[in-house]
Amino acid sequence: MPLATSLAIFQSCNITGVPKSTRCAILRDMAKVRKAERRPPLNKTHKLKRQDWAKKYLKTDFSKVLWTDEMRVSLDGPDGWARGWIGEGQRAPVRLRRQQGGGGVLVWAGIIKDELVGPFRVEDGVKLNSQSYCQFLEDTFFKQWYRKKSASFKKNMIFMQDNAPSHASKYSTAWLARKGIKEEKLMTWPPCSPDLNPIENLWSIIKCEIYKEGKQYTSLNSVWEAVVAAARNVDGEQIKTLTESMDGRLLSVLAKKGGYIGR
Repeated sequence: MPLATSLAIFQSCNITGVPKSTRCAILRDMAKVRKAERRPPLNKTHKLKRQDWAKKYLKTDFSKVLWTDEMRVSLDGPDGWARGWIGEGQRAPVRLRRQQGGGGVLVWAGIIKDELVGPFRVEDGVKLNSQSYCQFLEDTFFKQWYRKKSASFKKNMIFMQDNAPSHASKYSTAWLARKGIKEEKLMTWPPCSPDLNPIENLWSIIKCEIYKEGKQYTSLNSVWEAVVAAARNVDGEQIKTLTESMDGRLLSVLAKKGGYIGR
């Protein structure tokens, strides 16, 4: 009975009259409270494209793939994260209530093999369309990281990005092609597939760190500094574990006939 209440679970076992505190104490030994995951719906076409993608890249050397994505972090963090145990007689800490989480910062990063690229901060107030996205990549990824790499590295690297409009537009595709990232060097990406991108797991690691114990921030600079600090604490072995998970993810997609996999 996933996401059932403690009362519903006990009633399904024909057990009544047990106080809520007792029910919860018993369940804590065998279960955890979780929120339902939010994912975009997959239709038949999506599932077929996910399977085609898995078949296409099944023999890929994923140590050569740069996995990229953006993440937005707010001053207040995701809803529901400011929960935890407090001692008997202690008062719960007071949290600020702000619209839209108090505002936020857009962050871009990439991972390849055991290396973290970035994170880089999108300038406040900039909306990423095709032009601003390409300019952002030029100022950060290309100038600060890619140009330092050897010719052989650039020849073999595969660039992955999702199908956000600013990424997949004709303008952005042509711009990347002029940078030498085209054809087989630009990974095709199936729709509605955040579960296949290992950098999503990196975002989870960073968010757990910066929002632990219900932490809030008072400025955009302070939350950005927290992201940078958390990213520095992610070591190469953690990143390697994520990038080396790709063979298993592809096999899971095929086994589930294009359905969602666990991350």
